[in-house]
Amino acid sequence: MRIRRKPWARPELEACDFCIKDLTEVKGKWRQQFKKDQPLHVELGCGKGGFVSQISVKNRDVNYIAIDIKSEMAAYARRKTVAAFEEAGIEKVDNVKLLVHNIEQIDEVFDRADSIDRIYINFCNPWPRGKHKKRRLTFPKKLERYKEFLCDTGEIWFKTDDDELFEESLEYFKETGFNLSYITYDLHQSGFEENVETEHERMFSDMGIKIKFLIASK
Repeated sequence: MRIRRKPWARPELEACDFCIKDLTEVKGKWRQQFKKDQPLHVELGCGKGGFVSQISVKNRDVNYIAIDIKSEMAAYARRKTVAAFEEAGIEKVDNVKLLVHNIEQIDEVFDRADSIDRIYINFCNPWPRGKHKKRRLTFPKKLERYKEFLCDTGEIWFKTDDDELFEESLEYFKETGFNLSYITYDLHQSGFEENVETEHERMFSDMGIKIKFLIASK
């Protein structure tokens, strides 16, 4: 998603007590960054924070790390998260950490000691052209890298509006040894009760596009 530079974004993140500024202090030590030691979930490409702001309030017994390459996106995510907690009557955001980083360099962020329980990939760029498919967040080489820091029972939850990306991702997961424990081609009619709707999801659904979703287990 393209977004204009916002001069206020970086200063706002610098002042945010749940935004991570120095990776050297947290890689391999993510669990120690939270007030409580509880399941650790990661959203790759958090955008403006519509997803993490909702799910973190809903599930106070889970810790969340939301990552985006753009500081502007992370700053919007900060605002949405703070607003969601305030609306819920919760004084402090204590189960969310925000990070500005390129997911292409995800091995700079996590290692095996972090033992991530779940990864969310929501409506990532489908990169439809053949030579660009290796940039997909579900491409086999990336899935192999995620396996390095997922715990033994770890999962990846993947949602998309794109038919081709979904079909090819099914093969990517199988190719890299993941077990596909849940698959639906119409999430909103599936009866799946744990879904948290994102901004993109609402937009695509309003356009009549069915949402595809899977859970892949390590």
